[in-house]
This record gives sequence, structure tokens and C-alpha cells, in this order.
Amino acid sequence: MKAAFGTLNEHLDQLGDGLQSLARQNDVLDRWGRELAVAFAAGNHLLAAGNGGSAAEAQHLTAELVGRFESGRTALPAIALHADSSTMTAIGNDFGQERVFARQVEAHGRPGDVLILLSTSGASPNLLAAADAGRLLGLHVWAMTGPRPNPLAEQVDEVLAIESIAPTAVQEAHLIAIHALCAALERVMLLGPEVGR
Repeated sequence: MKAAFGTLNEHLDQLGDGLQSLARQNDVLDRWGRELAVAFAAGNHLLAAGNGGSAAEAQHLTAELVGRFESGRTALPAIALHADSSTMTAIGNDFGQERVFARQVEAHGRPGDVLILLSTSGASPNLLAAADAGRLLGLHVWAMTGPRPNPLAEQVDEVLAIESIAPTAVQEAHLIAIHALCAALERVMLLGPEVGR
């Protein structure tokens, strides 16, 4: 999936492919918004993780939920698993880098919680281990990835896969997907769970 950034116009073409792919999956984001609203209403939490730029985007998601997106709704329980550097480095040192997220899923995850994993490649070993841990514990495990097929897409309950050859374009489409997910969630919280059906 490696593609050089190239010129701005070339990048916009690659981003266009990704955005068209995202638009075709609007129903996934609407469904996730409804399911998140139900999970939060039942007292469940959202856990999120990614590596590098995807870590920043996962943290962006949790910030929108704990803080606010567009409405003045209540704060929502969402945790970015990579945001605690002491925990990350301790687990990496004692258990290996592949376990840095899985160990935290084991600590924080409860049946009915939602785990969302972001990866442009869909091949990061630490996210694959987190997906396995989440499913074993009864979490709803979702992923935002780059093009299918990829290993993470096969290990989660549901995936939003952005079809673009450029990892940068995939990451940019993930940010739009995060905003769309927050908007879908807030519509449900304000107007009721029948919204978007």
C-alpha cells in the first residue's frame, strides 16, 4: 500500500478514491453511532488505539467523546489506550510491544464495551493482539483500516476499510469518518435510537 505523496493533485486524486470509499460505507458509521449510544446508555465504555498518526486520530475520537463534538450532551466514557506513556512503556518493557494494547484491554475492557482500532495497514501486531483480547472478553471490536484484505479486518466484528493506495489519504479519510461517527452518535443521543434506521 506504499505510495509516494507526489504532487498535491496526485494526492487529491488518491484522497478522492478514499472519500468515495468512505461515502459507500455511510451505513456503517450510522450503525456504529446507534450502537455506541446504546452502549453508553448501558454504562459501557469505548476504548480506542492506534499507532503513530492513527494513535493521534484515536485520541481525537476520545477527546470528542469525553469533551464535546457539536452538541452540549453529557461527557462520555472513552479512553485512548496509547495516551498513558508510563503504562505503555511498562507493558512494552515487561511483556513486549505486541502486548501494549492487549494488556490494557484486559485491564479496562468489560463485556459490552466497544474497542475501536485504527490502522492504515491493518497489519500492526499490537492491534491484532488487542482485537483478539477484546473478542475473548466480549467487547464489540471495530476497526478503521486501509484497503482490504488485511489481517485486522478479518479479526474484528466490523470494519470500515478505506480503499485508497495512499496511507496518507486513508488516514485523512479516517479523520472524516471519526467526525461522521461523532455526528451520528450525537444525532441518536438528541433524537432517539430510531434515527438513521
